[in-house]
Amino acid sequence: MRALAGALPSLLLRLLLTSSPEPLGANPGLVARITDKGLEYVAREGLVTLREELLRIRLPDFTGDFKIKPFGRGHYEFHSLQIHSCELPGSTLTPLPGQGLSFTISDSFIRVQSEWKVRKSFVKLHGSLDVEVKGITISVNLLLGRELSGRPTVSATSCSSHIQDVEVDVSGDLGWLLNLFDNQIESKLRKALENKICERIQKSVASDLQPYLQTLPVTTEIDSFAGIDYSLTEAPRATAQMLDVMFKGEIFNRDRYSPVTFLAPVMSLPEEHDRMVYFAISDYVFNTASRVYHEAGHLNFSITDDMVPSGSTIRLTTKSFRPFAPRLARLYPNMNLELQGTMASAPFLNLSPGNLSLTPQMEIEGFVLLPSSVREPVFRLGVATNVSATLTFNTSKITGALKPGKVQVELKESKVGVFNVELLEALLNYHILNTLYPQVNEKLAEGFPLPLLKHIQLYDPVLEIHKDFLFLGANVQYMRV
Repeated sequence: MRALAGALPSLLLRLLLTSSPEPLGANPGLVARITDKGLEYVAREGLVTLREELLRIRLPDFTGDFKIKPFGRGHYEFHSLQIHSCELPGSTLTPLPGQGLSFTISDSFIRVQSEWKVRKSFVKLHGSLDVEVKGITISVNLLLGRELSGRPTVSATSCSSHIQDVEVDVSGDLGWLLNLFDNQIESKLRKALENKICERIQKSVASDLQPYLQTLPVTTEIDSFAGIDYSLTEAPRATAQMLDVMFKGEIFNRDRYSPVTFLAPVMSLPEEHDRMVYFAISDYVFNTASRVYHEAGHLNFSITDDMVPSGSTIRLTTKSFRPFAPRLARLYPNMNLELQGTMASAPFLNLSPGNLSLTPQMEIEGFVLLPSSVREPVFRLGVATNVSATLTFNTSKITGALKPGKVQVELKESKVGVFNVELLEALLNYHILNTLYPQVNEKLAEGFPLPLLKHIQLYDPVLEIHKDFLFLGANVQYMRV
């Protein structure tokens, strides 16, 4: 069942059992929806490794006494039984609402080869035995759970296997005689094989599938500063055709955690089934990132004269600022200036059908750099802009880019009298467009990872923008190693 392990394409991402609700309660930041197509893919991949597991089954030897007229009593032994081939033509993986998943294999075929010995008095004979086991049905119920840490668990709560028919073909000098009691051989082999099939499956669920689910970490690093919490918030919601898995989806400061003071929105997911898996990512995920970077001061910036292009006609000097604030140049002749920008609050991403936007509110304070190295505050500006955003997603992560709008500047305070903010807008627009946004976009291009299990890749991606959330669809490929 390594395939059930190997193939739960982000699908069984961190599934469920019981968990206490998060302090703020309610809604997940990210939902992974596994569709009927996704479950079909997992079932197909499951057959590949299940076949390997069945070929590893070791059957016991069968011995006993026989009494057949007119030959009387004798002793038989069937040994070295080995499964030679296995065919598993079809399987299904279906949700069990409120429980987990049911994995069923039907109409399977196994060929067993064996050696036999017969002894009567001083006469010993031997030969080979071929058994065709037909119409095998296997059914396994998987309880998908959750550790307190948010990691996934899985266990096989029930397993049954049934063999419809066994045909025995015996070769050797006493083949015609051994066929007389093939029903006795058949019943022993049938019982042993049915038991061994479920033993192998239950062992593989514990030793292969469970460790595979653990390859999805509770937290994933975004960069040296921030990480994202992908722990489950509740048990998955199973229906007849799909499985929804709920993740916290909160981006946090890796060095210093502080609780989020706002909730994730309720997401109403479209009924799409064209792809194997869908990810609904609410604005909560992006806005927790904005909050973290804002609180740490990572969204602040400063502009000094050495950052202004050499060919610019506007310098960050009091002389160059004479057209903006004539009194500034008189009070502080031939001195450099520094502009320091801070976000008034964390800029939140607004998601509406087909549109991504932000409306950051900034405050820029101007300082004169005195010869004594003291920074003298001389004016304060309010800066507003509308920013549109684009997002893309590839085989494993989401990336983004900002498209800036025109900056609008308002004078909040001036300690140097009259201040012409219109002329300053040109400088700020140039710097923000050519310095600040490229820096931000370089960071956004690094992206953040989706919650994927090991060896899983996504392809055929689609992206839709809905109210309050992104809806990403993809097909899944398990990369065997």
